[in-house]
Amino acid sequence: MKKVNAMWALFAALTFILAKIGIDGVNSNLATAIRTIVVLIMAWGMVFLVGAQSGISETSSRSWIFLILSGLATGASWLCYYRALQSEDASKVVPIDKLSVVITLILAFVFLHEEFTAKSAIGAVLITIGTLVMVL
Repeated sequence: MKKVNAMWALFAALTFILAKIGIDGVNSNLATAIRTIVVLIMAWGMVFLVGAQSGISETSSRSWIFLILSGLATGASWLCYYRALQSEDASKVVPIDKLSVVITLILAFVFLHEEFTAKSAIGAVLITIGTLVMVL
């Protein structure tokens, strides 16, 4: 699992740097659309590669609704992210993006009734402070 986490972090970091370079001179909405097409092709490629396409008919309507809502939230997030990336330094945009960790912890506590421990609270405070230090 540690190897997967390291790869995930590397790909996430590359995403920001490659996007910042690629968005130069491109409308942020167009850049988001191009990126989305690539992600779409990659995701469906993986579905067919691992033979998961049979799960489409087995997916409940509740799952469809929440996956669609999640997709809309992702799209809105990407549109905002690319707009910010176009006008700001990547080193300023990325910390704000990572503030989503804190917001996710709060939303998970409120809506999913997940445990909010002292460790979670300390981490959330440190992420928030780190974000403020990096962007101000």
